[in-house]
Amino acid sequence: MPDKEHKKAWLPKKFYEKELSRLQIELIKLQRWIQAEKLKVVVIFEGRDAAGKGGTIKRIAEKLNPRVCRIVALSKPTEKETTQWYFQRYVHFLPAAGEMVLFDRSWYNRAGVERVMGFCTNEEYWDFLRSCPNFERMLIRSGTIIIKYWFSVSADEQEYRFQSRLKDPTKRWKLSPIDITSRNKWEEYSKAKDEMFAYTDTKISPWYVVEADDKRKVRLNCIRHLLSVIPYKEIPTEELSLEPRIINKGYVRPPITEQTFVKDNYKDI
Repeated sequence: MPDKEHKKAWLPKKFYEKELSRLQIELIKLQRWIQAEKLKVVVIFEGRDAAGKGGTIKRIAEKLNPRVCRIVALSKPTEKETTQWYFQRYVHFLPAAGEMVLFDRSWYNRAGVERVMGFCTNEEYWDFLRSCPNFERMLIRSGTIIIKYWFSVSADEQEYRFQSRLKDPTKRWKLSPIDITSRNKWEEYSKAKDEMFAYTDTKISPWYVVEADDKRKVRLNCIRHLLSVIPYKEIPTEELSLEPRIINKGYVRPPITEQTFVKDNYKDI
């Protein structure tokens, strides 16, 4: 967990929680607009390990309908997937009309971790950089909205978060062998990001860079930006009311002794 001195530099918690609540209400309005207008929205989150992508995605999605807003976080490709067209496994998760998909890492794995860690060949890497703009252009022309975020975190802050994950048993799963190796490849990842931007930061599908050292700020800034790049209007909700409950007195409940209950371990607290 971040220590008190570290968190002092963050946006005040009271303001953060109030603003996050306000923005999440706006996200619900955006969700209704996406449904009504049958939009297809893809939001890509990329950046270094421990840059805060997962936390931001969680705050975007936590109040939304999971049938409308889906999170996609793929593990490494299977043996079969490695023989397919590179973009094929991602196409399967693209949104239908009225859906928004949040990619926690995406097809840009090839230009990042795969490039730096040597998980792809040089030929595969350059083929990706040449193909990616055309792939995204094809999606956009078919009606898909693509929004790409790069989370920029400093070396000191990344190291702090790695150490925090190491000490916190609830976060240890976030620290992988690749994360540990990446600590010594800061410059290689910087070069890979620069090269990726040179080819894929296009007018039709630009990258948006978010400063990510302050976890609270990065979440608020990213959500506000997301709301600003998809023009939406509030759709009036149907007024609902709850009439007095109708109780059927003829129902006889089976004996509770015939059911298996989970033990109440906290009844005496």
